[in-house]
Amino acid sequence: MIKLLLVEDDITTQELISTYLQGFDIQTKAVASPLHTLNILRQNPQAFDILVLDLMLPEMDGLDLCREIRKICNTPIIISSARGDLGNKILGFELGADDYLAKPYEPRELVLRIHALLKRNRTESNILEIGELSIHEDKQEVFLNGKLLNLTPTEFSILMLFIRKRGEPVSRETLINEIENIHENNYSRSIDTHISNLRNKLGDNVKTPKYIKSVWGIGYKFIA
Repeated sequence: MIKLLLVEDDITTQELISTYLQGFDIQTKAVASPLHTLNILRQNPQAFDILVLDLMLPEMDGLDLCREIRKICNTPIIISSARGDLGNKILGFELGADDYLAKPYEPRELVLRIHALLKRNRTESNILEIGELSIHEDKQEVFLNGKLLNLTPTEFSILMLFIRKRGEPVSRETLINEIENIHENNYSRSIDTHISNLRNKLGDNVKTPKYIKSVWGIGYKFIA
C-alpha cells in the first residue's frame, strides 16, 4: 500500500481526495498545518512514500514548506495549487518539488501522477519494494514499514542474496561461498546466528515465517 501525506487546509478537499485514493490502495494521512507536517516528518522522515502539498496554507506558504521538507527528507513531492502560473511552477521545482498539479484537477489525474512519480523515483534510486520492506541497494538501507532497520553489512548481504534467489533454497555452503565476513571457525553456528539476528530485525517468526523459511537439511529460503 502506498502511504501519502496530504497537506491541505480545506476539509472538504481532504475528505474527497482521501476517500478517492483509498480505492486505489493509497493510504492517506491529511493534515492542514505546515508546522504539524514538519513535526511528523522529523519524527519519521521515511513514514510516507509521497507528499502532496497545497500552495495556499496557514502558517507557511507551500513553497516555503517544500523548502523545509527538503532539509528533512527526499520523499517525492507534488505541489497542488490554483496558482498555476509559470513562475510558481519554476520556483516549486527549484525548491525541490517533483511535480506540479494545477487546481482544479480530476482525482484520477492525481492517481496517475502518483504512480508515475513513484515508478520514476524507484527506478532512479534503485529501490526494491517487497511487501513491507523497502530496500535501497545503493545506500545499503532496509526499511520495514518506513522504519530504518539497523542491519550489519553481513546481514544486508545475506538478505540481498536471499532476494536474488527468491523462492529457491539457499544452502549454507552457498552462504559461505558468497558472503564475506562469514568465514569463521564454526561457520555453521555463525550462519545460524546471522540468520537469527536478521529474522529478529525483520520481525519474522520461525514457526510462521513471512520472509525467511528454514529448509530442513539444506538451509533457508526467502518466501516473501
